[in-house]
Amino acid sequence: MASAIDTATADPEPAERAPAPAQRAARPAEPASRAQPQTNPPSPSRAEPRAWLNRLRRFRWRPVSPLTRRIIAVNVLPLLLLAVGFLYLGKFEASLIGQQTESLHTQGEIFAAALSEGAVLDSADEGEILLPDLARQMMRRLVEPTRTRARLFDIDGKQIADSRLLRGPGDAVQVIELPPVEHKGLLGRLTDRIYDWIAELVPSRHKHPPYRESDTGNAQDFGEAVRALRGESGSAVRSDPQSGGLVVSVAVPVQRYKQVLGAVMLSSGNGEIEEELRTVRLELLRIFGVALLVTILLSLYLAGTIARPIRRLADAAERARGRGARVEIPDFAGRGDEIGELSRSLREMTDTLWQRMSAIESFAADVAHEIKNPLSSLRSAVETVARIEDPVKRRRLMAIIQDDVERLDRLISDISDASRLDAELSRLEVAPTDIGAMLRALVDMHETTRADSAPHLTLDIAGPAGELVVLGIETRLSQIFINVIANAVSFSPPDGEIHIHAARDGRAVLVSVEDQGPGIPEDKLTAIFDRFYSERPAGEKFGTHSGLGLSISRQIVDAHRGRIWAENRTDAAGAVIGARFLIRLPAAPP
Repeated sequence: MASAIDTATADPEPAERAPAPAQRAARPAEPASRAQPQTNPPSPSRAEPRAWLNRLRRFRWRPVSPLTRRIIAVNVLPLLLLAVGFLYLGKFEASLIGQQTESLHTQGEIFAAALSEGAVLDSADEGEILLPDLARQMMRRLVEPTRTRARLFDIDGKQIADSRLLRGPGDAVQVIELPPVEHKGLLGRLTDRIYDWIAELVPSRHKHPPYRESDTGNAQDFGEAVRALRGESGSAVRSDPQSGGLVVSVAVPVQRYKQVLGAVMLSSGNGEIEEELRTVRLELLRIFGVALLVTILLSLYLAGTIARPIRRLADAAERARGRGARVEIPDFAGRGDEIGELSRSLREMTDTLWQRMSAIESFAADVAHEIKNPLSSLRSAVETVARIEDPVKRRRLMAIIQDDVERLDRLISDISDASRLDAELSRLEVAPTDIGAMLRALVDMHETTRADSAPHLTLDIAGPAGELVVLGIETRLSQIFINVIANAVSFSPPDGEIHIHAARDGRAVLVSVEDQGPGIPEDKLTAIFDRFYSERPAGEKFGTHSGLGLSISRQIVDAHRGRIWAENRTDAAGAVIGARFLIRLPAAPP
């Protein structure tokens, strides 16, 4: 025992300082090597780190998009909260404390039973007496296999034995257990520092009173020892300010035939609980680190599948805004998700805008061409009338000027109507419109106001009244039939007949307008709906029509999700006997 104690309390510094003379003796040889001149040029390999550092300085990290940061934060935050909750380990700590208390209580009962049987003197004069010297030796033997501290108090509360104090002829020697020598590398020390930093951030679930070493060595300084002297076992948990750990103490009464002769107090403060908590927490931190890495990688992948396509779409939209040429929008429709729908919608919107721009450019070119013709005629007539003195020729030129002015007025009115048609169709509210009643009103108005040689209109409506109802804008729907009827009237012979037929066609309303005119060339059945279509019937005064009527009608029908087309009427021999215009509009739901 003496040799073990001497070794434990000896100063280890002389053993560590023994090699110092050899080290000092070796140091004088260093200046000799430093004094040697460096004649060799620097190795080319030294330039490689500099070049690598220069490339690193030139490298610019691509900024992380806000969407990526939000996705990572949303995925990592619950994991962090879960990890912090795990690091509390309140129940696990309480379980360890309970196990430690139970183990010390069992050891204390063994110690108390051994002392009551082997260190008690049965005196006839004084009764049962606890022998201090014998009890001290037995305590030392009993505590050797354990790592606990044992203290023994007599019935008066005076400490008579302490496993940390060795008594002999001279003064008492205090035994202090040295911490084990650590052989940890840089990574281990770094892990310990990170753990200590995190452990300081995690608040303790339980607050324990501080442990203070007793100066008097009496049982009154420990509540559990006082309870043990009264015949009851007691325990306490305290925090050690020096080591930052916990000190668990259990006191058990030493009894002989139910008579309390003293108390044994066992204390465990060597950091076993903290070491268990540290092991579990480090394991949790390792698991958390792996889970965090996987979560971040998956978040980056998820953010890449979302943010990168959106960024490409935004860049394409930015390029399309700043250039006159058409920019192709990336196609992500194959993804089958919301980004694919967004890509498809942007592509369709871009195609529609380009078609609209092309239509506007074409419309502007057509308008310029159509206006240029009457303006040229008007300019020529104005320049000529100033040089002619013949009244007959002057009146003829003035009539030409008046016709050109009327033609310009009519053309500008139709152009204005066509240009504001889209905005009006998108702004006005649709309402149920009875096509049968509308056609009756148009036919009655024509028959009432027609000239003597104008063609007649006949109307045939199949089905009961109120069945031919569509959802649309009434004024614009009437403009369709006005334009089609006017076109049929202009191509019909004098006193001819125009037949109008209306009926239900499944879920739609079908209206046909048939005339007895010359028909339509087969290659012009579609072109007649183009703007400024100029082929007119023979004998009609030039400039009477602007060529926008059928184009406006088709525009209105398209806005109502309908269809308008033309075809020729033929007899049994296949000869063309007129034209037929058909308008199909979706019927209103019942």
